[in-house]
Amino acid sequence: MDFDVSSGKLEEQRTGCLVVGVYEGHKLSPAAAQLDAASGRAIQRVVLRGDLDGELGATLLLHDVPNVGSQRVLLVGLGPEADFRETSYRTALSAAMKALRTTGAVDATICLADLPVKGRDSAWKLEQAVLAVTEGVYRFDKLKSKPSPAKRALDKVVLHVAEAAQASTSAGAVHRAIAIAEGVALAKDLGNLPGNICTPAYLADQAREVGKRHGLRLQVLERDDVEELGMGGLLAVARGSCQPPKFIVMEYQGGAPDGQTVVLVGKGITFDAGGISIKPAPEMDEMKFDMCGAASVFGALRAAALMQLSLNVVGIIPATENMPGGNATRPGDVVTTMSGQTVEILDTDSEGRLVLCDALTYAERYRPAAVVDIATLTGEIVAALGDVASGVFSNSDPLAREILEAGDRAWDRAWQMPLWDEYQDALRSNFADFPNIGPGPDSAVTAACFLARFTGRYPWVHLDIAGTASKSGADKGATGRPVALLAHFLAARAETKNSAR
Repeated sequence: MDFDVSSGKLEEQRTGCLVVGVYEGHKLSPAAAQLDAASGRAIQRVVLRGDLDGELGATLLLHDVPNVGSQRVLLVGLGPEADFRETSYRTALSAAMKALRTTGAVDATICLADLPVKGRDSAWKLEQAVLAVTEGVYRFDKLKSKPSPAKRALDKVVLHVAEAAQASTSAGAVHRAIAIAEGVALAKDLGNLPGNICTPAYLADQAREVGKRHGLRLQVLERDDVEELGMGGLLAVARGSCQPPKFIVMEYQGGAPDGQTVVLVGKGITFDAGGISIKPAPEMDEMKFDMCGAASVFGALRAAALMQLSLNVVGIIPATENMPGGNATRPGDVVTTMSGQTVEILDTDSEGRLVLCDALTYAERYRPAAVVDIATLTGEIVAALGDVASGVFSNSDPLAREILEAGDRAWDRAWQMPLWDEYQDALRSNFADFPNIGPGPDSAVTAACFLARFTGRYPWVHLDIAGTASKSGADKGATGRPVALLAHFLAARAETKNSAR
């Protein structure tokens, strides 16, 4: 997909489709008004007939508009002008892409980035437009014997802005958006693969491919290496599977050799049957998404490399299946983690924290300035935040604020949850240092408290993405979140480091 930014007279642009907005009350956006004037009020007449009332997300496709060079004009409803905010903008973009897919246009000019969105600048609007376009054209049909027939693919999009000065200064925003979009697409591809293909060994192979493409240093630790390091948590989860575990370490070295390092840790459970504490059968197929934390680390590293960030970033992925085999860990088993702390495993389906705790201990060797772990960890975070926001837990309020601000800039939002000492009281065991779950119904807070016991030597954030990493139902699939959040976080870290020199 090629992107460009332009300004100037819309009616003179030769393109497959021009996309313009209409507010409720038949009010045309500036771009629509410009076309309307050139066409002798043809657009206004259509709108006043009631063919499009401006309802948010509604669309109307016009052909051969008089005195307009474009083959088509797509009108998109923007809703009430007074209520037009970030969500309205993204809804309008998504609706435009859905309608564009039904046309035969191979190129289009989208005139929505010049709409005023309160509190958001041109760079934000351009980035969201690029991400909406790439989301709209994304397809995962590589495993179908006969992919669904489609019209000619949209392969070029021009983003129209009101002023020529904006067009000349927008290259950075578009480049960053394309880098993020590439990372999101990689994360979605990995997340959408089934467990019989996306095994721990497959993730290791993908790490080698990404490393070769983007110049990353790579280390893949095998079972013997993991045993030598004493990673009892990871080994306990892997015992029930015939697939050998892999401990994947990818290093992007964009900063000075002695510069600060940010570590991203992604949960890589390539399929989660629950182990002996087996999950219910309904929707168990969606447990292939349990490695979306790992996928987001892949995506964030790709975005960092494409943005050429002046920062050192390490991605750590403990990868395994969680299966109920004959050698599987039993409820009540006690294991010793890499940190030396012992854990009584009361629920084998609370396995994500077991693989993460060893990875968080391993991260200490990098003397990290910050560590962020990303995991589809608990269903309880879905009950708390739904599919809108990822949950944030942290032992550092300044780092948590960085993550929250990055999520806001990316519109990949997150919400901070409490991690008070009082919650640690739930983790008590008569037979080990502590159990992997608390009494009664486990919670997202308890899971974060467990992880916090392995993070005392660095600033740390835990992102619970169980509600945001994938969708169910008709739109079933990986979302690629929170790659955009992570990319903005890393970019801000790089900019802050450089400005402090």
